[in-house]
Amino acid sequence: MTSGLHHITLITGNVQANVDFYAGFLGLRLVKRTAGFEDATQLHLFYGDAVASPGSLVTFLVWENGSPGRVGHGAPSEISLAIRPEAIGFWLTRALKFGVKSSGPAVEFGEPVLRLSDPDGIIVKLVGVNDLSRLHPWISPDISSDEAIVGLRGATILSEQPEKTAAFVSRYAGFAESSRENAHIRLGSEAGSVIDVRDAGGFWTAAPGTGTIDHIAVRASDRAEVEAASNNLNDEAHGPVNVHDRKYFYSLYVREPSGTLLEIATDGPGFTADEPLAALGSGLFIPPHFQRREQDIKVILPQFGMPGEPRTVYRELPFVHRLHVPEQPDGSALFLLHGTAGNETSLLPLGRRLAPNATLIGLRGRSYEEGVARFFRRFDATTFDQGDVQNEAAALASFIEGATQAYDIDPQAVTFLGYSNGANLLGAAMLLQPGLIKSAILLRAMMVLEAHPPAELAGSRVLILSGKEDPYAPLAVPLAEALSSAGADVRHQHIPGQHELLPDDEKFAAVWLAEQS
Repeated sequence: MTSGLHHITLITGNVQANVDFYAGFLGLRLVKRTAGFEDATQLHLFYGDAVASPGSLVTFLVWENGSPGRVGHGAPSEISLAIRPEAIGFWLTRALKFGVKSSGPAVEFGEPVLRLSDPDGIIVKLVGVNDLSRLHPWISPDISSDEAIVGLRGATILSEQPEKTAAFVSRYAGFAESSRENAHIRLGSEAGSVIDVRDAGGFWTAAPGTGTIDHIAVRASDRAEVEAASNNLNDEAHGPVNVHDRKYFYSLYVREPSGTLLEIATDGPGFTADEPLAALGSGLFIPPHFQRREQDIKVILPQFGMPGEPRTVYRELPFVHRLHVPEQPDGSALFLLHGTAGNETSLLPLGRRLAPNATLIGLRGRSYEEGVARFFRRFDATTFDQGDVQNEAAALASFIEGATQAYDIDPQAVTFLGYSNGANLLGAAMLLQPGLIKSAILLRAMMVLEAHPPAELAGSRVLILSGKEDPYAPLAVPLAEALSSAGADVRHQHIPGQHELLPDDEKFAAVWLAEQS
């Protein structure tokens, strides 16, 4: 076995802050950006050295605006990156300059260590290492080769069974115990990277989420070595063992006795499999088995700018939201409100197909029922919390005002599209906040207001699409009548189908939008 770390994978909740920290502040090279191999709606970023060497890679699963996780036993608690010992002072000064939270320097296992906190609160240690060979640091304008990060130094695992964890890593990952210090067992490798196992007896258990470390990957020379390890793990009942072809490497996943997820990954084929070395990290790649949905996936994945590039600065607004700016914006915008159990990305693919050059803004509802998002509370399928509807309509008005100003959107060039619960809020908001919404597409909407004040909606245009077999379709009629009575130009069409979204929704919505332009 090729002994050493291959990569460490973490979870971030803010892609732009992550890129600014790891590529900007730390000066690592972004060597690959892909959709997830298991979940294509999840962006995966890889940082490394100049040539994307195994042993230099720090990777991130992007859970944009996701829930925070919890550090605890059964998972890694911190990572460390290798620098020259004499560069510690440079990095301490740089942390102070950029306002990065730091502590130290201190000495651990005889090495100088500076602790930093990344934007998600993950501890990143910079460790001064004397024996640095075969280096390919990525040089940035304000970080010289003598100061640059050269690769992974290690990671710390929290374990309730430290001896068993250390034995497992030694047995299957090619590491060997080199020393002990306080509650830590240090395991070393031929490549010089380390895994520290910390006794975490009495700690709480880890919980996945943003601000946590997902797994540690160790190196294998080739596919045969991974398959041999898989056979050994299965023979010795360390399952389940999952083997995957990740295009850039072939690997298996397994949990050590205390629960930490470990990966054994091949050094090749490497990240130049689909990009030349000089262009690493410049393109967004969709795994082959998801390429049929490539355009829909790309609009869902969060956008970001590299250091020095233009980027969208997200504003604190009443609703969590996702902004997607097309390559050639035409000045129009679509605001998208999902149905029950959706989120801010659910309608982005539909929005992009309807308006290829529009700026898209997807909102996430703030009311949660049984763990799924809605835009307001309900008492049963057709009875709604009237106070909550009014409050959320007012919050929507505040959001629209803030978003159009913050993102330089012309309010007269905005169309609102909602599905089910999101369409219901839009319909209610038109009646409760007259003049707020001038153009709306309401898919599977119904009247949710028991009463509303007089509204003047002259000049507003509304398309309502109901399913002919949808049991809620009759409840759309009072909404259409109320909007029409208030002066809106309402087109209410029934299409074959029930409550789910259908291809005809896109067809009729596209025709209606074309008529409005």
